[in-house]
Amino acid sequence: MFQSIRTAKRQKEPPQISITPLIDMVFILLIFFIVTASFVSDTGLNVKRPRAGSAQPLAARSIKIAIDAKGQIFLSGQRLSLLSLRPLIKARLIASPDIPAVIIADKSTPADIIVKVMDELRLSGIQKIALAAEKI
Repeated sequence: MFQSIRTAKRQKEPPQISITPLIDMVFILLIFFIVTASFVSDTGLNVKRPRAGSAQPLAARSIKIAIDAKGQIFLSGQRLSLLSLRPLIKARLIASPDIPAVIIADKSTPADIIVKVMDELRLSGIQKIALAAEKI
């Protein structure tokens, strides 16, 4: 009689599916997509880069300066003037003196602004300067 009571209790409980492994898989997929996602732009600005056949991938550790079509300069997503660029770059060079700079300019940006930005980078102590382009 004791066994019949135990079996009666088991039959009254509906079968349940454990969702713990499902939650674990969702978190693993979420982490995977966050890590592998390519973001719209590294600089916080949508820039139409010029195209070049000799374009190479950007260095992972570099100072990225964006210039939009209107000639506005952006560093780390913040708009700044040409005069404030040099002190900010000098401050970053203290932590890592050999870091390269990449200018991500819109294809319709005036050349004189690009040259002025390159000049400020050289005067701040940057040794390697590259212009970003899309590979053809």
